[in-house]
Amino acid sequence: MLYDCRSPADRDRGIAAAIEAVKNGELVVLPTDTVYGIGADAFTPYAVKALLDAKGRGRQMPPPVLIGSRQTLDGLVFSLPRAARDLVEAFWPGALTIVIEHSPSLQWDLGDKTGTVAVRMPLHPVALEVLRETGPMAVSSANKTGQPSALTAEEARDQLGYSVRAYLEAGPCPDPVPSTIVDLTGEVPQVLRQGAISLEKLRDVVPDIVEGV
Repeated sequence: MLYDCRSPADRDRGIAAAIEAVKNGELVVLPTDTVYGIGADAFTPYAVKALLDAKGRGRQMPPPVLIGSRQTLDGLVFSLPRAARDLVEAFWPGALTIVIEHSPSLQWDLGDKTGTVAVRMPLHPVALEVLRETGPMAVSSANKTGQPSALTAEEARDQLGYSVRAYLEAGPCPDPVPSTIVDLTGEVPQVLRQGAISLEKLRDVVPDIVEGV
């Protein structure tokens, strides 16, 4: 079902429906500050599999994890590099995804790549309201693999149909540029994908960051 979150009443119903769906292991589509995302509870393996199946994607490309607060990040890692903390402080919530080593005790299965996870805190009130209730969610762009990214929930529904329980519509994405991805698992921070946050801005915070191949 699609809920128009531009209407206060529909927004409340939609957010409640999305939270319930995620807790039940079902899929939702929600707006972010980049493009619309399809999400599932990160700690429910069959829900993550359903997300990958809905997109037509294999386990070799694990979805990123979205979180609703900076404090949540501390629960996902054994230790966080200083560069990661500085970048999070500067750019979260926002269009920065960091790749870090996650705590080995976490009971999740995001795909074939184990030991690391890509994490982001989006700058969108609807997404944050959902995430603060559900906890970490595996979220990927709300489109079939190989198709254009959805810029509205309506566009996402056209591609994903009944595989998703709740669609949260918040209008067209204001700035549909993908997030910048920085790998912080090595000795030197490395930009894996240039996106909404430029290399120059990153270097203002972490001067030794390098551009990846």
